Amino acid sequence: MRPVPMSTSAALPKRQLGKSGLEVSALGFGCMGLNFSYGQSLTKAESITLVRQAVDRGVTFFDTAEVYGPFTNEEIVGEALEPVRDRVVIATKFGFNLGPSRDPRTPGSLPALNSRPERIKQVADASLQRLRTDVIDLFYQHRVDPDVPIEDVAGAVKELIAAGKVRHFGLSEPGAATVRRAHAVQPVTALQNEYSLWTRGPETNGILAACAELGIGLVAYSPLGKGFLTGAMAADSKIADNDFRKSLPRFTPEAMAKNQGLVDLLKRIAGEKKATTAQIALAWLLAQQPWIVPIPGTTKLHRLEENLGAARVELTATDLAAIQRAAAEIKVEGERYPAHLMATTGR
Repeated sequence: MRPVPMSTSAALPKRQLGKSGLEVSALGFGCMGLNFSYGQSLTKAESITLVRQAVDRGVTFFDTAEVYGPFTNEEIVGEALEPVRDRVVIATKFGFNLGPSRDPRTPGSLPALNSRPERIKQVADASLQRLRTDVIDLFYQHRVDPDVPIEDVAGAVKELIAAGKVRHFGLSEPGAATVRRAHAVQPVTALQNEYSLWTRGPETNGILAACAELGIGLVAYSPLGKGFLTGAMAADSKIADNDFRKSLPRFTPEAMAKNQGLVDLLKRIAGEKKATTAQIALAWLLAQQPWIVPIPGTTKLHRLEENLGAARVELTATDLAAIQRAAAEIKVEGERYPAHLMATTGR
């Protein structure tokens, strides 16, 4: 199936993240996979080229984090976007203890959490250097640190905003009660949570409700199910040992075989719309709320163009109802993370 095209001259629609006034392209670019976590990585030069090609195609929203690499992903994003800094929004994240080592971390692991205010300010200064900018547009707490009150975290970011080093505050994978406590200290612009047709927790755990109530945007990471919803993977797919998906319960052969029904559903709708499965998965997300912005990642230009083509796919109310009915009949097999990583979400 040929994807719905996105020409280099076509402007991507814009969206506002909640009521914050922060406007971004309707589809962002998740930069993690350029050189981290998925096994095969691009060279620095190849990564910079792809990021700039995304800008040329209308993407204005780029997501990175100090832990990706660690550190090197921010350096790639900073160098790639320095010539167009006034045209783009850069999001990065804090929240871990990281030493100077640049050695890749074990797939499926995370370093120790650290969101103490002094650490947040250290990360901000270091990220500003790596990103080659004087201000971070959106600064997320990567995971909630149970040892640091969220009010202290929000207060530290509030001070960074007052100092002109940060523009907007975000949280990644928080619980709804934590969002409200943080928002009372420093308004939260965006939540970054995993959300897709096979990860629909935000619909039932209070996250979407909190966003609607408080005027917060939702940035959906892994909107293509870490590649599974593209239809490019199957039960017999070989996953490299250094690919973090190797450690995820949903990527066992048994789970992928059982979850194939969701891909088949997307393929069926895609055939009707003359689109691809990936485009239907992204279009479905875009249709949920006007303040939801998916950030698919890729290492390939043709996949980038395919993803951006989702902005041209129109799903009617009838289409969405049909997808909802069919998806309700499919039980997703496997947790999205191993137990030790699931424990860091929803706090």
